[in-house]
Amino acid sequence: MAETFLSPIIEKLLQLLTEEAKSLKGVGREVESLKDELEIIQPFLRDAEAKSEKGEVNDAAKVWLKQIRKQADRIEDVVDEYLYHVEQHRHQRGFIGSLRKAGHYIKALKPVYDIASEIKDIKESLREIKDRGVGYGLRPLEHGSSSRSIDVERRDPRLGSLFMEEDEIVGIDGASKELIRRWTEGPSMRSVTSLVGQGGIGKTTLARKVYNDAAVKAHFDCCAWITVSQSYDMKKLLRITLRQVGGAGERIEEDCAEEELISLLRHHLQKQRYAIVFDDVWKKDFWEVMKHALPNNDKGSRIIITTRNVVVANLCNESCFDLVQELQTWSPEMAWQLFCKKAFCNDKSVGSCPQELEQLSREIISKCLGLPLVISTIGGLLSTKERVYSEWSKVLNNLNSEYERTDIPKITDIPKILSLSFLDLPYHLKPCFLYFGIFPADHRITDRVLYKLWIAEGFVRKGKNKTLEEVAEEYLDELIQRSLVLFEVKNGVDRLCKVHDLMHDIILTRAGELCFCQTLSESKSSLSERIRRLSIHHTTETVSEMVRDYRIRSVFLFDIHKCSKSFLSYLFENFKLLKILDLQDAPLDNLPEEIGNLFHLRYLYLQGTKVKVLPKSIGKLRNLQTLDITDTLVRELPLEVNKLRNLRHLIALSINKDIGFSLDTYYGVGIREGIGRLEELQTLSRVEAYPDRVGFMKELQKLKNLKYLGILKVTAEMGKALGVSIEKMNHLEEFSLTSINEDEVLDLNNISSPPPFLHWLQLTCRLQHLPSWISKLHNLKGLELNFSRLTDEPLRCLKVLPNLAFLDMFEAYEGEELHFEEGGFQKLKELKLYNLEGLKVVKIDRGALPLLEKLVFVSFPLMKEMPPGIQHLTNLKYLKIRGMPREFVVRLQPDEGADYWKVQHVPHVDSSL
Repeated sequence: MAETFLSPIIEKLLQLLTEEAKSLKGVGREVESLKDELEIIQPFLRDAEAKSEKGEVNDAAKVWLKQIRKQADRIEDVVDEYLYHVEQHRHQRGFIGSLRKAGHYIKALKPVYDIASEIKDIKESLREIKDRGVGYGLRPLEHGSSSRSIDVERRDPRLGSLFMEEDEIVGIDGASKELIRRWTEGPSMRSVTSLVGQGGIGKTTLARKVYNDAAVKAHFDCCAWITVSQSYDMKKLLRITLRQVGGAGERIEEDCAEEELISLLRHHLQKQRYAIVFDDVWKKDFWEVMKHALPNNDKGSRIIITTRNVVVANLCNESCFDLVQELQTWSPEMAWQLFCKKAFCNDKSVGSCPQELEQLSREIISKCLGLPLVISTIGGLLSTKERVYSEWSKVLNNLNSEYERTDIPKITDIPKILSLSFLDLPYHLKPCFLYFGIFPADHRITDRVLYKLWIAEGFVRKGKNKTLEEVAEEYLDELIQRSLVLFEVKNGVDRLCKVHDLMHDIILTRAGELCFCQTLSESKSSLSERIRRLSIHHTTETVSEMVRDYRIRSVFLFDIHKCSKSFLSYLFENFKLLKILDLQDAPLDNLPEEIGNLFHLRYLYLQGTKVKVLPKSIGKLRNLQTLDITDTLVRELPLEVNKLRNLRHLIALSINKDIGFSLDTYYGVGIREGIGRLEELQTLSRVEAYPDRVGFMKELQKLKNLKYLGILKVTAEMGKALGVSIEKMNHLEEFSLTSINEDEVLDLNNISSPPPFLHWLQLTCRLQHLPSWISKLHNLKGLELNFSRLTDEPLRCLKVLPNLAFLDMFEAYEGEELHFEEGGFQKLKELKLYNLEGLKVVKIDRGALPLLEKLVFVSFPLMKEMPPGIQHLTNLKYLKIRGMPREFVVRLQPDEGADYWKVQHVPHVDSSL
């Protein structure tokens, strides 16, 4: 049976009937009756939604849909308010004692009876609304969506999407090569290239291909990519630019004037050959200010600006060295190539169109206006359909119906075309996609944070033998498969996700229509009657005046300059149904006790605040799933945290940015006895094992569901007990360990059966020997060895790891030679070696490291020449050399360097003393 927005409400009522049967008392019959009424309405609602998506409903039917949504929200409010009252009653009863049980129960009856009355009223309203729907011509519809589900387990979604992203830019090879030539050759005068064209035509894609080119990176002293967008803060953009070009923008005073920031940036760039991309520029004022920070220093500096506005492009065209390049729509052949790669990406013959669908496919492409974004999106939609003529005909018919009354497609039709992909989504994916509307345009968010938020919202349904996080990952994979979500990989593990700005506009329109989320900012101070999720930008001062709907479920803060205590008090006192509270980077140093009132809170994000202490009332948040205190000043968890039995993720890593990399770079939190009761925990990072070492180990052994574990201040005597704990963690995927000091030698060899799914391991400690069990980690993708000071050559143990892609070694080896033997490290992509003071020779056999793309050598004072065999690394794209002997660097110089022939095949060689 196809789902509607009533499906989760029905599920919520079922859950209430199951889990709260004892406390429902006289309300149970009413709840059951309400559930039955909703199930009767479901088929009518499916008919209304299907007709609405095709534009076949009149205004009255649209109002009918809105009324049903309002009642659905009301039901959710009633259920959550009921549960809140039940919890308050339980708390009071336990606190005061048995002598006053009867009195408190009588007091608690009133809200119960009020809720029963509310449910009766809702049922009556629903019956009236249903009857009106019949009058509007709505009929029960039992047919589900025609889209077939994606088999997300038959492929690696990350690799597939990455491959597709590379393919998508095939059509711009000629333009990108010309731009790369223009950037790396030509006059020494600074030049600006403005890429202008409509949204979705590929301006950003072209600029990104040029910016990421290895030859470009090697040619310039410093590079920066700055996303500007419609609403921008010039001071913030100047700081970001300073930071990216190495001007340490984060250490500049917060109240630094705009003129001073321009002067600092200009001074830093004066002696540099710089390359900067300003993406998505809308206003003339931006360039009028920013150009003063970009000196024409006669060193061949280059700038790209992408814009939809020809006036902006022409404004940047100030000299004969500047260029305005207007991007054209794609030719039919280029469009066909991209369409096939997207639509047939899952077929055995990837990118090949079946003959019986070719004519139909070409008709579909003709409706895509030659825009790569539209082609890619429609292709992604069709990749989810059966390869039959009837299914594809429906898509073509839908495209035709979206055009205004003309046979010629128009630019104004683009949002309608892109909206088809949203309408085609199964119901459970729609709220996940709309969630990107909470964040500002071009905002990037990690996949793991998305999973936690979706789960906290209740969007993710339980899967057979799968965690909620695994199901959420499948949801994101399908959105990526459909070309609705873009991503780039960070650190080889996390995906940074965003949506195209045109998609973001569509999301905001849909989210507004559905009262899904709204934004409150200095430029937008009006809100609709019903609000479910609220994004607050820049200031919290007007919230108490503007927000009167206390049934808000989620609050997010972005770029807040001031966060008053009165705002928090207002929040905690009134928004008692809040599920998500994201206070990231807010200027906040205290978390009031009143936070304990938020019984329904599932997600509390304090990252980047100045909070020092978590109040004891946090123990009352019995539904809390995620607690993130990363980069706060919290150093000890209160004992009450142990009451949070539903807690899944406790994240507490803080970084001391004022010192170089050492064992003191990271801070964690101390935990108390009893944390082992939190059996739902999947993430515990990072916690300090010292001073209660024995108690810590006992608690750790109870946490058998951990997937991500980070421990600080580990001592030698804990080695054996730690091994016992790790062996029991069969679900562990990432493990980080840091010793109490650099002289503490740890023996980690007593693990005979390491966690089978471990894919990332970081050991920051001195080791007697490299643990032998590491060679058994067949799923390991990333390994970091820091301050290990091994005397035995570690590569013999590591070379056999079949999936190792990232290897970092910092002061990890004290020997004189490292040998990468033939056949070893078949999947390694990045190799970084730092501060190996005893190292004299690195040997690389032919056939070793065949996929290596990035190689970093830093501080080998005894190494005199580039390793023999590096010329065999034909896939190497980037080589970084720092802190090496002068003789070593001289031998690499292009003119007369004796070792230059070894690295001349590498596109980007970054070497200096």
